[in-house]
Amino acid sequence: MSYGITREEARALVDEHLASPHLINHSLAAEAVLRATAKRLGEDPEKWGLAGLLHDLDAESNPDLDTHTTRTVEILRRHGVDPEIVEAIALHNLQAHPGARRSTPLHFALAAGETVTGLVVAAALVNPQRQLAAVKAKSVQKRFKEKAFARGADRTIIAECEQIGISVPDFCALALTAMQEIAPEIGL
Repeated sequence: MSYGITREEARALVDEHLASPHLINHSLAAEAVLRATAKRLGEDPEKWGLAGLLHDLDAESNPDLDTHTTRTVEILRRHGVDPEIVEAIALHNLQAHPGARRSTPLHFALAAGETVTGLVVAAALVNPQRQLAAVKAKSVQKRFKEKAFARGADRTIIAECEQIGISVPDFCALALTAMQEIAPEIGL
């Protein structure tokens, strides 16, 4: 199936618009989590993975949450990317779209999936080995409950996984496993 862009073209856009290794790794991690979530739900891993990979193209050039995603949406529309992917990307940051609401499984999965990556990375970085391989799902679940830990990982958004029928503990485990599979690529 065609989504207006191939995975290779999407990766090239990431490299074109993001210089920060941290943001590139975040995009790759979000892609992995979205692919795993799609597989779990019987959805299209390619489509959902593209949403994860492309979601933060303007994070460096447009970091203000009041407008973040607006440039990404423009870029993706110019490239003819599937409107469902573009909409999910826009709505992963509701602050830039007052009055909008997430309503589809892809909307909820992208918002929760890209947010949980920060929690998983933080859990790895406080581990003595500083590697994803050393992190256990129970550790991520425990850290989810610690509001002071990885404050940027909004627990309310992560909990939107429940809107797609996945419990928070299961989602944390799914995200960890997905990210462990690409750990060498993201330097963890």
